[in-house]
Order: sequence, then C-alpha cells, then structure tokens
Amino acid sequence: MNLDAPTSAARRFDIRQAGINPNHWYVVARSKEVTNAPLGVVLWQQGIVLYRDSQGQVQALEDRCPHRFVKLSRGCVVGDELECAYHGWRVSAAGKCTLVPYLAENQKLPSSQIRRYPVREQDGFIWLFPGDRALAETIPPMGLPEWEHLNYIGTVSMIDAKAHFSYLIENLMDMYHGHLHQDYQAWASAELEAIAETETRIDAHYTAQSYYRIDKIWSIAQLFFPKLRHLHPEPLDVSYVYPHWAASLGEDFKIYCLFCPVDLTHTRAYLVHFTSLNAFPRLHQRSIPFRRFVKNRLFGSAQKLLDGLVNQDVPMIEDEQQAYLENSERRPHELNQALVSVQQLIRTQAEL
Repeated sequence: MNLDAPTSAARRFDIRQAGINPNHWYVVARSKEVTNAPLGVVLWQQGIVLYRDSQGQVQALEDRCPHRFVKLSRGCVVGDELECAYHGWRVSAAGKCTLVPYLAENQKLPSSQIRRYPVREQDGFIWLFPGDRALAETIPPMGLPEWEHLNYIGTVSMIDAKAHFSYLIENLMDMYHGHLHQDYQAWASAELEAIAETETRIDAHYTAQSYYRIDKIWSIAQLFFPKLRHLHPEPLDVSYVYPHWAASLGEDFKIYCLFCPVDLTHTRAYLVHFTSLNAFPRLHQRSIPFRRFVKNRLFGSAQKLLDGLVNQDVPMIEDEQQAYLENSERRPHELNQALVSVQQLIRTQAEL
C-alpha cells in the first residue's frame, strides 16, 4: 500500500454532499402562509404538513397519513385535526389516528402514529426543529429583533435555488461578488479585515464604501436612483449563525437569510431586509399606533432592490451546482478565507 498516495475522492469530505445538523431551528414558511388549510413543505428530504388548529396555533406533522402514507397536505383541517383526502382518516395534532369513517364495531383504531415536530411562530415566520425534541427547548431560534421594532421597515424576498445550501451561504458570506450587483448593491469596494470563528458561527468583518445612510427623507431615494448616491466608508459585517445568515452595513442596513434546505440540490430561503428609521427623532415622538401604521404601510418598500439581488444571485449559484454535477472532482480556486471558514463550519455541524 502506498502511504504517500493522495486521499481518494471517496474518502475526502465533500462539502456539496454535507447534510444539515437537525438540532437547530429552520424556517419553513412565513406566518401568513399557514392557515386552516394544510400546507406541505419539505425540510431536508422530510415532507412536513403545517396547519392552524381551531385556536390559531400552528401544528407540524409528518406529511404522511398512517394509513396508506399519502400526503396529508392534500386533505383538509377539521377542528384541530387533519383529515386525509384518500379515505377520510383523521389525525390529531399529536400524530395519532382519531377516526376511521368505516371502522367496524369490533375493530379498534389503529395504534400507528406519525411524527410531530416542535414548531414556533416567531417574528413573522414558522420555525421548525427537525432534530431531537428534547433539545428544542434548550436551543432558541435565531430570531429577527427588528421584525416588531417600530424603527425598522421590513421587506421579504423568497430564494428558491436548485443548488446545495453551501453554495447559497458561500454567496452570502462573500462580499467580493458585489461586481454582480452594481445596480442593486448598497456598497462597493469591500475588503475583508478579520474573521472570528466558533463551532456555531463565523463573523466576517469587511470594510466597504456605501451610499446607504438613511438620515433624511430624500436619502431613501438613493435606493432607487444611482445618480443620487454618495459613497462613504462603513463597516460591513456578515455572520453565518448556523444555519442562518445575518449582515449589517453601518447603522441603517440590516439583512437576514433564513434557510430551509430541501435536499442535496435544492435550497429554499427567505431574505429579510430592514431599513432603519432611527435617524428620524420626530417620528419617534408620534403615537405608537401611528408609528405602527407607518411601519406596516412601508412594508416591502425595498422589494425591487431585494428581488433584484435574488434574481442575479440564483443563476450564479445554480451554475456552480451544475458544474459540480458535471465534474465533482474539479475544484474552484477560492481566495476568500471567509468561505474556507464557512466550509469548515458546515463540516463540523454535519458531523455532530
């Protein structure tokens, strides 16, 4: 045996084949998407059905009827239970069969049970814990503190990429790809200054030239009219808080990406942008109902900006995935140390 031979491809850890660590909270839907009609979602190859019970509480179950294993999301909600569209079997929020319409008098209800998932409704999203239920109470969701804060205006864009989740998080952590977003990006000339790493997060600190300073009403127009932009230096911090992402540019720009990896070649995520109103003290003196009206009325004001970023990024990510599928042995020439750290964190979490 040649001890000096290089490690074979089969033995080398392939980041594009990495699974998720299930012992974290993932975002599977927006709150407004979950109603008293079943909603089917997929989180890392697990079909899950979401619905609201008669009290408005969100429930999450394996999306398989215990009878013939068809999708419960094809059925309907009756009271607090799910009714299968195929034979009318009903399943409780605990995952137990409660009714078989044609059950004979001498028959007992089946004892089979489907999986129930810990789920939380928080900050406008549905967070689900696919791992060990005992750990769900000890590990909090990342959360979005700006979601309810009256000084921040939110915008949400959906990402749906036919690619492994590692490609998306690498894209988000790599501020050098601003070359792609010259018409949409709020900064330019990013330079990586420092990286801090733990077993659960990576913080990459960049400096950049930015026009994003919302200190006058007219300054918001910079988002839409490039000729009005005036660059100034700002700290640009991006963080992989496994399994999600957060970034801030100066004091006015906050953005998150909430992940829902579907499988090895499909990733869904929610990109959430916040514009700060902290620089307007007169607004802060107004009544709470008025400020909430302003916040709600301006929701989605950065939609064009956010959707533009997504529409440019997704084809790049999918190109990377396709190139990998065509030749998994071909390795990119990566020069950004932050992405090396990202891959190490993914590997660490996948092996836990």
